[in-house]
Amino acid sequence: MALSRRQIELLSVNLKGQENIKMIMKEGVKMSKVGVKFDDIKSKLMKDEEFKEEYDKLSPRYEVIFQIIEARKNMHITQEELARIAGTKKSNISRLESGSYNPSLDFLIKIAKSLDKDIHIEMR
Repeated sequence: MALSRRQIELLSVNLKGQENIKMIMKEGVKMSKVGVKFDDIKSKLMKDEEFKEEYDKLSPRYEVIFQIIEARKNMHITQEELARIAGTKKSNISRLESGSYNPSLDFLIKIAKSLDKDIHIEMR
């Protein structure tokens, strides 16, 4: 699973090493007509061990978020509609999907049930 641009941005905010991004921008990456290529920045950031460690640590959280967003979109419902079905506020769904909220297991189960899904947890 690849993280989205927004998730990479959130991840980089979580790191004290925001200097890495400044360094990459200073060092330079290939520019397209619209700006910096996302894959170029990601590949350079992944060379930094601190960034890669944090990326790997947060990957399961973003995988769940990705699955929730995909399930909601496949049902053709809005965040507001999902919130109503789940008995919560739209702001809670928005924070969950943006990655800025660390939900409880109970909340994830409630959201999954609202999307006609089940939660399966596996320790590896």
